[in-house]
Amino acid sequence: MKRFGLSSKERIKSKNEFELVYSAGEIVFSSSKKFKAVFFIQRESEASEIKAAFAVSRKSGNAVWRNRVKRLFRESFRQNKKELKESVELKKVSLLIVFSPNTVNQSNRKKIFLKEVFPDIIDLINQIKAKI
Repeated sequence: MKRFGLSSKERIKSKNEFELVYSAGEIVFSSSKKFKAVFFIQRESEASEIKAAFAVSRKSGNAVWRNRVKRLFRESFRQNKKELKESVELKKVSLLIVFSPNTVNQSNRKKIFLKEVFPDIIDLINQIKAKI
């Protein structure tokens, strides 16, 4: 696994994994309540891995805005996954995370930038790391 990459093995793609996260996962909100993360920890896992997904509802905005938000989420997570990876390997668990906006949408935030998303993603990662 690359240090700063985000390969296809590190992404949640199957319907079963999404259902597992949404049905049995925990929700954490960033301190500003702009973003949220739903995560599921598999304790008895043979491989310690992190899989992430980035979901933005259609109600949030048009396709251009939604794709930009997902790109910003991916970039923020990609740069900060190292801290989370260390604790996952130490505890020998598997972690599934879905990041999504909570109160942010296109009507109240026409343009969104990495400097706005980055601190909130770090906050979410730290909250998840504390619960592992």
